[in-house]
Amino acid sequence: MDLQELLAVAEKEKARQKSIRVHCCTSTGCQAANSLQIEKNLATAVKEADLEDTVEVVGVGCMGFCGRGPLVEVDPQDLLYEEVTPESAASIIAALNGGKTEVQLGDSKHPFFSHQVKIVRENSGKIDPDRIEEYIAVGGYQSLYKALYEMTPAQVVEEITQSGLRGRGGAGYPTGLKWATVAKQPGKQKYVICNADEGDPGAFMDRSVLESDPHLVLEGMAIAAYAVGADHGYIYVRAEYPLAIDRLQKAINQSKKFGLMGSQVFESTFDFKVDIRIGAGAFVCGEETALIHSIEGGRGTPRTRPPYPAQSGLDGCPTLINNVESYANISAIIREGAAWYANIGTASSKGTKIFALTGKIRNNGLIEVPMGITLREIVEEMGGGIPDGQVKAVQTGGPSGGCIPANLLDTPVDYESLAKLGSMMGSGGMVVMDDTTSMVEVAKFYMEFCREESCGKCIPCRTGTVQMFELLAKIIARKADIHDLENLEHLCQMVKETSLCGLGQSAPNPILSTLKYFKEEYLALLQEIKHPVSV
Repeated sequence: MDLQELLAVAEKEKARQKSIRVHCCTSTGCQAANSLQIEKNLATAVKEADLEDTVEVVGVGCMGFCGRGPLVEVDPQDLLYEEVTPESAASIIAALNGGKTEVQLGDSKHPFFSHQVKIVRENSGKIDPDRIEEYIAVGGYQSLYKALYEMTPAQVVEEITQSGLRGRGGAGYPTGLKWATVAKQPGKQKYVICNADEGDPGAFMDRSVLESDPHLVLEGMAIAAYAVGADHGYIYVRAEYPLAIDRLQKAINQSKKFGLMGSQVFESTFDFKVDIRIGAGAFVCGEETALIHSIEGGRGTPRTRPPYPAQSGLDGCPTLINNVESYANISAIIREGAAWYANIGTASSKGTKIFALTGKIRNNGLIEVPMGITLREIVEEMGGGIPDGQVKAVQTGGPSGGCIPANLLDTPVDYESLAKLGSMMGSGGMVVMDDTTSMVEVAKFYMEFCREESCGKCIPCRTGTVQMFELLAKIIARKADIHDLENLEHLCQMVKETSLCGLGQSAPNPILSTLKYFKEEYLALLQEIKHPVSV
């Protein structure tokens, strides 16, 4: 396929599409609420109303407002229906034909939507993820063509560098610098890996992107492979994401059929094949060296660094590893230019970030916001605040992050600001807690998770997480004293400073942040020390 053939596919697809498109969310969350039956009932209603010439029902990915789902959107009328049921679906079609519907109509101008800036999620909820033609119709794979025929690999690396994109997996390492490191490594064989092992409790950002727009991730990986000199890629997805795996595999097969993956991509000299590897759900495999061991067929355990994967990764070859959201930004950067992307966000944190906004909040779901937006804007304006009570804390970064108190909600959401508060960006989990929440219980919950997910390779993490959990349990049972609290703080520092990988190094963060901002809750649970009476 060449550019003209690609554009012809786009035009043919646009001509095929009906003037009215009824989008029905078929993401994992909405499927659990019977959205597939809703989609079926919508299609039946279209047929029965004899509207097939003008109306089509399209199963799409996540529309974001998960707390109001299942959602159905009518385009181009810009109508968003909330909490749709299979029984009410037909009335939506009736309303298109002059009838009435009792289904609740949402507000597309709601702050939940109006505060968002969509780059990664631009197509989510708009296109059918099972049809490559729909992705091509919205400009898909044109960035890959531009990279292959209008830019050298070095120019692609420089464009990503100048954009200021930083890794969206949590640490925020400059993406362009990582690409440049892999690109300059000697050797014929290099690999590109997409880390889709999303394991944070309450996080579903990567799953949503893969379910909604799988070709966007594949295109980003192909551009990355061209830039660093790789010809083979892997997407490492946890087995708990069957829908994402299915849609990814379909996307890979379709892109091969269209000549956009495999040998001689776009009739060029560039070859790129992609394989899926399914993980067993170990949280530690989110760490890049553990992930590589798992792909190689070994047990998912980390190793010491250096050498870093960029120098010696999969099978000892230079390997580029980025997460789903990082790759999903690449196409837009190449299409619009580095300066455009760098103009979004803050001086050190460019672009947008997707968050899974959950917890004690009115409006929960997926949001994509510009870096630098404040926690208050997210929680109170987009999220609508707490239904009953007051905001007590916001937890960001999952088990590796920290709890930020309500008096710091005016903090801008960027890598440095969150780190200063003892938290982190993480992959994008954001849990809101109200004034009924015990922060000691929160710390115990995350420590139990880290204890269970520790691979056990290094002693500080293997034994330290157990001891920290037991101390927290002792405090909550009101059987601890001030010495136990001191031991807990010492253990946190030891585990943080001596663990082998990021899981252990960051495991104490929820404890340390709650001790910093909510220490009075710990003290209130301690036993009084009974001093011996002198005689």
